[in-house]
Amino acid sequence: MKPFARRALLTAEPIRALLLAASLLAATLGLMPAEAFGASRIKDIADFEGVRDNMLVGYGLVVGLNSTGDSLTNAPFTKESLTGMLERLGVNIRDKTGAISSQLTPKNVAAVMITATLPPFSRQGTRIDINVSAMGDAKDLRGGTLLVTPLIGADGEVYAVGQGQVATGGFTASGASGSSVTKGVPTAGRIANGAIVERELPFEMSHLESVKVSLRNPDFTTSRRIAQAINSFLGGDMARPVDPGTVQIAVPPGYRGNVVGLLTDVEQLRVEPDQMARVVVDEVSGTIVMGENVRISTVAIAQGQLTIRITETPQVSQPSPFSDAGTTTTVQRTDIQVDEGAGNKLAVVPHKVTLQELVEGLNSLGIGPRDLITILQAIKAAGALQAELEVL
Repeated sequence: MKPFARRALLTAEPIRALLLAASLLAATLGLMPAEAFGASRIKDIADFEGVRDNMLVGYGLVVGLNSTGDSLTNAPFTKESLTGMLERLGVNIRDKTGAISSQLTPKNVAAVMITATLPPFSRQGTRIDINVSAMGDAKDLRGGTLLVTPLIGADGEVYAVGQGQVATGGFTASGASGSSVTKGVPTAGRIANGAIVERELPFEMSHLESVKVSLRNPDFTTSRRIAQAINSFLGGDMARPVDPGTVQIAVPPGYRGNVVGLLTDVEQLRVEPDQMARVVVDEVSGTIVMGENVRISTVAIAQGQLTIRITETPQVSQPSPFSDAGTTTTVQRTDIQVDEGAGNKLAVVPHKVTLQELVEGLNSLGIGPRDLITILQAIKAAGALQAELEVL
């Protein structure tokens, strides 16, 4: 214990260091429960209020395409955007009447939408990635260059400006006969570090007196466990659950002006998150996902499959040899077989089984995932499924 204590006294917060040393010593002596090391970190199941991303969007033009851009007759917004850009650069493309010249029909320009995510605490001059997606009937954005495009936030302010070479993950190849091969999506691309942040989001953390932790999956039990873990670490009643999705932390005196240090220590604490008993069903793909706490009451299940097989066998009917009457015709012979699944019987699934036993019991019926979805819905309708059934 002496080396631990000697090292802890060198830190800025001796109380926090002493608590950390005590927890490590307890873990070494086997005094802490084993499940504490299998739990999740708070940073993996929750976010801190105010520390969030912001969505940006913009509209621009991509030039330099190899005759794969928008056709200006089908994309009038591309023509208007190109005209406005050229006029701002001092190029006049209008005739004497003021109308746009009909000879303006380039095939190497495409109108695109730009999307980006502004990370929290981004400073002026930092670069972020942007996504480029075609709006018109452009065939391929490969090799194009995005011209200067302002990116605005939900408040209408410009927060970044994008420009650069578009990199696509797909391509299209076609032959003279009209056949073509397409891989990926050539009308969508990405520009790594393609935008420069021009405006910062004002948010100061050092002067906060309280911090809120927002759970990604709100739950009463989980929020209480997070508050208990934080209070145990800080050695006081500093955290309290406000609702199933929020835990409020009062900044202790030792962390005043050092909220970043508080969040760094709190997000490393481990908590065992609780979850509702839930069965998620995707009828399109036939996927079934069951939670750990799914239970069913004692129920008997029988699943019958009605299969009707119809076989058409055409046969030729012809008259007797050397007969004067009759013609050769084709006669249909139909064979109908009905299988009602006579081998299927009732299967009893007992009460309060584990998830493994439940899966084994349902698999013993010898049915596929899609039929199992129907059975789960029937069990829920009978009131025997003690879980929430969510159908995607």
